[in-house]
Amino acid sequence: MSLRLRFTLAFTAVGALVAVLVGALSFRAASDRVVDGANRTVRLVALAVAEDRHTAHVPDAVTRDPASRPGTGDEPEQPAIVHAVAPDGTTTHLGGPDVPLPVSDTGRALAASGAAGQEEATMIEVGGDTYCQLTIALGDGRGALQAAIPLEPTRDVLFGIAKEIAGAVLAVMLAAAGAGWLLARRITRPLVRLAGAAEEISADDHVEREVPVDGRDEVARLSAAFNTMLRRLAASRAARERMVQDAAHEVRNPLTSLTTNASVLRHVTELSPDDRDRVLDDVEDETRALGDLVDELVGLALSRSRDEAEEPVELAEVAGRAAQRLQRRTGRIVLLDADHCVVRGRRQALERAVSNLLENAAKFDGDGDEPVEVHIRRGTITVSDRGPGIDAADAERVFDRFHRTGTAHGLPGSGLGLAIVRDVAETHDGTVFAKARSGGGATVGFTVAPSRLLPGPEPDLAGPRGTRSTPERSAGRRPD
Repeated sequence: MSLRLRFTLAFTAVGALVAVLVGALSFRAASDRVVDGANRTVRLVALAVAEDRHTAHVPDAVTRDPASRPGTGDEPEQPAIVHAVAPDGTTTHLGGPDVPLPVSDTGRALAASGAAGQEEATMIEVGGDTYCQLTIALGDGRGALQAAIPLEPTRDVLFGIAKEIAGAVLAVMLAAAGAGWLLARRITRPLVRLAGAAEEISADDHVEREVPVDGRDEVARLSAAFNTMLRRLAASRAARERMVQDAAHEVRNPLTSLTTNASVLRHVTELSPDDRDRVLDDVEDETRALGDLVDELVGLALSRSRDEAEEPVELAEVAGRAAQRLQRRTGRIVLLDADHCVVRGRRQALERAVSNLLENAAKFDGDGDEPVEVHIRRGTITVSDRGPGIDAADAERVFDRFHRTGTAHGLPGSGLGLAIVRDVAETHDGTVFAKARSGGGATVGFTVAPSRLLPGPEPDLAGPRGTRSTPERSAGRRPD
């Protein structure tokens, strides 16, 4: 069942329920009014006869012409039956149709000893017909009067009212169904467009389109969010395709070299020892480069993973472990100057980002004796080296995937390390930066959003070697 049909049925059901309730209340009000009119009529007849104390018959105007009786004038025309009840309970027909009216025990008591004006109103059945009967005492032992009118005309009126109400209910239901269909069509039109766009994109993921946004209601917000999702999907697809093309380009060079060297090794017996060693060294270098490229690609693919849970992370501790690892690998000295800031983030991702920054600094200043410096202040991690520096033109592109500056050619690496740093920064709502360092070298780093900073001790600004003493002792000395 479509959503449009559900809305239509819902509108129809609500309209029908309201119409039925209003009809039932209207019928009840009309029924009460008609019955009250019949009771007024029989009471007026009885009072008119009771006032005629000197005659023994009831004028025709009272029993046959309801329009001449005092009252509201909206009672149905009904012939009144009037009987006199003697104190002993016997009855005498005074006017109207000759229908025997039963006398109840209460009626006999009113006729025998009732005070003037006391009355009894009842519904009676005579000959299969229902009558509204009123017995009123005359007082002083003069008996009582009985007046009755049939309710069949009243029922005919009520039946007519019921038919009119049923017709009105049916008309309201049809109107509610029509209005519900129109409203449902208008409400679901944007949803139909969204469904069509989703089906079109699922059939061909290269389709680029947007859904019109009309108004500011919830459906409009959904359409705007859907358009945002489509734009992000398109950007993600473009980035994926670009990454695949760049990766293919980067893999092609070492594969070509390996293929060439494999062809040369087919004639290994014809090579001199120096040529053979040179070819094997080249194979080892290209194989190592391929391994590094695969590792970086896997790391880049996992850098935005949401599987790692967020937790409080002290950046000085993360940087200390990364510095120790670099020291074990390269023997480089790392000076760590950090405050005690704690952020809400992913520990392994942050440590990988800092490690990439340190390895990048060590790579460009591989023969330098100057230590690599790490500064951490309120969620900002900065790594400085004394290498060849970075040009202003490359400062914006060093974080692109596979981008390598002029000074990076010939150095090991895949061009993905700083791209991973940028992705880690973005997953922590931060940014990256790179610039030339005053006096030579480069300064590269990233930030964590201030909203991720957690309450902690006041920052210690004592300078290098004065804050995280344990990491600095292990990272600040070159091993023997």
